[in-house]
Amino acid sequence: MKKARLFNLKNASRYFCMLVFMPISSFAQTVVYNQVSLADMSAFKTPPANWSIAGSVKGNFDKPFERQAGQGILVNEPGDKKNEDIFTNFEHGDINLDVDFMMPPGSNSGIYLQGRYEIQLLDSWGKDVLTSQDLGSIYERWDEKRPNGDFGYQGIAPRVNVSRAPGLWQNIKISFLAPKFDESGKKIANARVIKIVLNGVIIIENAELTGPTRGSAFPQEAPMGPLRLQGDHGAVAFRNIKYNTTVTANTYSANAPKSFVDADEPVYVEVKNEPVVLRSFVYLGDKMISHAVNVGYQQHLNFSYDLEDGAMFQVWRGGFVDATPMWWFRGDGTTKALGSVIRLNDAPPLAVLNTDGAAWPDTLINQQVYRAKGYELDGKGNPTIKYISNNLTVDDKIAPSGDGKILTRQLTFNGTTQANLYYRVVSAKDISVIGNGMYSINNFEYYLQLSPDNKVKPVLRTTPSGMELLLPVKDADKGMSLGYSMIW
Repeated sequence: MKKARLFNLKNASRYFCMLVFMPISSFAQTVVYNQVSLADMSAFKTPPANWSIAGSVKGNFDKPFERQAGQGILVNEPGDKKNEDIFTNFEHGDINLDVDFMMPPGSNSGIYLQGRYEIQLLDSWGKDVLTSQDLGSIYERWDEKRPNGDFGYQGIAPRVNVSRAPGLWQNIKISFLAPKFDESGKKIANARVIKIVLNGVIIIENAELTGPTRGSAFPQEAPMGPLRLQGDHGAVAFRNIKYNTTVTANTYSANAPKSFVDADEPVYVEVKNEPVVLRSFVYLGDKMISHAVNVGYQQHLNFSYDLEDGAMFQVWRGGFVDATPMWWFRGDGTTKALGSVIRLNDAPPLAVLNTDGAAWPDTLINQQVYRAKGYELDGKGNPTIKYISNNLTVDDKIAPSGDGKILTRQLTFNGTTQANLYYRVVSAKDISVIGNGMYSINNFEYYLQLSPDNKVKPVLRTTPSGMELLLPVKDADKGMSLGYSMIW
C-alpha cells in the first residue's frame, strides 16, 4: 500500500499536511441510467397530498422556496394535515442512484433505499462537526431495548461537510448493494453502501448495514424494495432522479492513495490553525493558469486567483489542495482543488465598455496596463491582493464572513477613473434577481449578494453566451469601494 507523505513546507508560518478526502470526477463510466418520469405522479404508489409535480422551484436563502406550475420537479410541501412519505412503483436491489435535491432553511428529509436504509437529507450548511444526522449521512439504527441514551447506534457521519446553502440545488450519488439471501431466505450478506458522493465529493464509502435504519417502512430485510422519499418532516424538491442496477463492489478504498497522479507518496495540503496561501499552476478546464494563488481558510472555504489579471476563477468548500503533481518526481507545478468546486472564469474583471452592447474582453487588451503588486496579510493571516489596472490601484480582499459560511469580497479603487469603466462581478448562463441585492446564479447553483454599501447601480445585461452583472467604477480619486458575497 502506498503511503501519503506528511509535507512540512513552511512559508510565512503556513503549514501543510496530509488531507484525507478528495473529489471525484465521475461516479460511473459508460453506464446507462433509467430516468424516473416527473411529468406527473404516475411513477409513485398512491401519492400523498403533500407531494406534487412542479415546473420550477425558486430557492430562497432565508425562507421557504416558491414553485411554479409545470413538469420535471417533485415537490414535498408539508401542511397542517397528514404528511406522508412517497414510494416509487419500481423496486430495487442493488442500485446506483443519482438525484438532484433542494431544501429550504432548516429542512429535514431522507432517501430510504429499499424503503429501509435512510440516507439523511438535512440543511447542514456550514456545520463544523458532523453526525449521523447530517446531510449525506447513513442514519442510525434504533433499539429501545438498549441502555438509555444508546438507543441509536451504527449511524455513519460524512467525512467532510460539502453541503450547500439552503435553497440551492445539490446532487447526491449513492451506490448500494442489497442484502443477499440463500434459497431458504436466510440472510448471507449484509447490505452495503459502496459509496456516497455529495456535490462531487466522496463523503462515505464501504459501509456495512447490519439492518434497517430507524424509521424503516418494513420490519424485515428483503432482496428488493421501493425507493422511498421522506415527506413528514420538512419541505424538499427533487429533479433528475435516475438509477441503474449495475453496481460494482470493487471500488475506491479509503486506505488507498487518493491523488490524481500515481505517486508513491501523494501530498495533500490541509488548512489548520491559520489561512494558507500557496502559489502554483492550476488548470481551469484545458487552460493552464501559470500565476495562480490558492487561498484556504479554516472554515473550509477556499479560492484560486489569477495574479496576471485579477480574476478569482474558482471557489470551493471542503479540503484545500492536492499538491502531489507539484512535488512528485520532477514536478509540473500544478495543484488541484480538494472539495466541491464552483468554476468561475479567468477573464479580467475590469474593462471599459464604450457602448451598451460592447463585448467583455476575454484577455487584457493592449492599452490596458496591468501590473501585479503581490499581497499583504492582515493580523489574522487573511491576504489582500494588490494590483494596478486601468490606471487604478486595486486592493482586493476575499475572506470568510464572521460566521465562516460566506465568502466576502471587498475591492478598493484609487486613482483617475476612466469613462465607462466597469467591474464584472459575475458572468454566467443565467442570473436571476431574488431581491435586496441578491441574485441566483445558474438556476440556484449559488447566490451572489451585493453589499448595501455600494454607491453605484448594478447593470444586469444579456450577452450572446448568457448574462453578466456589472458595477460601474466611478470616483476612484476619492477611494471607491465595491463589495459582494458568494453564498454556496
